[in-house]
Amino acid sequence: MAYSMSQVALPTFEIGLNALSGVLDKGAAHMAAKKADPAVLLGWRLAPDMFALSRQVQIACDQAKNGTARLAAIDPPKFEDTETTLDQLKERIAKTLAFLKSVDKAAIDASVEREITFPLGPKKGQMTGADYLNHFVLPNFYFHLSAAYAIVRSCGADVGKRDFLGVIPLKMV
Repeated sequence: MAYSMSQVALPTFEIGLNALSGVLDKGAAHMAAKKADPAVLLGWRLAPDMFALSRQVQIACDQAKNGTARLAAIDPPKFEDTETTLDQLKERIAKTLAFLKSVDKAAIDASVEREITFPLGPKKGQMTGADYLNHFVLPNFYFHLSAAYAIVRSCGADVGKRDFLGVIPLKMV
């Protein structure tokens, strides 16, 4: 049996976004324990030229929803980038997950060889569906998940590799 595009994309996004939601919970708990303003965490960045936590979460969600929508040849839902609290970011993750569950897997699977055109700065990029998923969407998704995780950890929250990995289908032998 062939391994399909939807089998690659959808579980990856679901596990990653659920893990990100858990990382945000631990970040919120850390800020509460320190009696610190959670807005500090939202604005924290790893380097001056990198996006802050809130934008990292927004982009991770956008990679999942927009990438999936392009693969399925449908319009993605439009989310305004107006989140100002950790709870609002968690709501965005939940909305993204709900959208992913609504997408027709067969439509995603049909995109392997189809040309996908997508915004790339002021220009547009074009790749086959398989290349788009494997060489653009997934690396970008993981980059922004990693950056968000690293920001929360750099603020002192007790997060580790298991928090980043999330609940993965693992059998102990």
